[in-house]
Amino acid sequence: MEDKKIIVSLLNVTRSFKSGDGRLEALKSISLDIYEKEFVVILGESGCGKSTILNIIGGMDHLSSGKLIVDGKDFSSPDDHSLTNYRRSYLGFVFQDYHLMPNLTAKENVEFVADLSPDSMSSLDALSLVGLSDRASYYPAQLSGGQQQRVSIARALCKKPRLILADEPTAALDFSTSIEVLSVFEDIVEKQGTTIVMVTHNNEIARMANRIVKVKDGQIDRIITNDKPAKAADLSW
Repeated sequence: MEDKKIIVSLLNVTRSFKSGDGRLEALKSISLDIYEKEFVVILGESGCGKSTILNIIGGMDHLSSGKLIVDGKDFSSPDDHSLTNYRRSYLGFVFQDYHLMPNLTAKENVEFVADLSPDSMSSLDALSLVGLSDRASYYPAQLSGGQQQRVSIARALCKKPRLILADEPTAALDFSTSIEVLSVFEDIVEKQGTTIVMVTHNNEIARMANRIVKVKDGQIDRIITNDKPAKAADLSW
C-alpha cells in the first residue's frame, strides 16, 4: 500500500467503559492506517471490538485515549460543527439494518440524505450505480432485503464520500442476495475509487479485501495483505 495515500489513522487508540466498580476495555492500544481506494475487512468474533473501531472512525463513538487523524487533521476530540461536517461530507454509512423510511420511495430515501450534502450526485445516478434505476418509485415494503440494502448503499454513495463504513451489511441476507450486495461494494471500490471499511465475522467475505484486519479481545491480532482479492461471484459459504 506504500504508493497510496493514508486517509485515516488510528494511533494507539483505547476505548474503555465504566463497568461496575471497574472499567471494561473494548479497545487496547489500536493502531491502524486506512488508505485511499482500498477495501478493508475488519474480521473477528462478536464482542472483539471490531464495531467499536468502525464507530470511532465514523464519529459515532469517542476514543478514551490515543488519536484519530483524518487527512492529516486531528479528529480525536472534534467540536460538534466539525463532526457534523465530517459525517455529512466525508463518510457514507451502511448498516446491517437498512434504516429506510417506510413512507418514502427508494428515490426519496436517497434524496433525503443527498439534500444534506453540499456536493451530492443525483438520487437517480446513485440508484443507477447499485442497479436499481427501475425501482426508484418503489417503497421499501415493495423491495427485497437485498434491494433495500442496495438503496442504503445508494444513500451512502450519493454524498460522494471518501470513505464508506459498512457494519455487517450482509448479516441479515441469504447467500445469493449477499453476493449481489458484495458485488456492488466491489464495483464501488473499482469504479468509483471509494475506500470501504467493512466489519464482518464471515471469513469468506474477507477474501475480497485488499487487507484483512483480524481483531481479537480488543486488539489487532494481525493484518494480512491480500495480493489477489477474490471476486464476489467466486465466494461460497
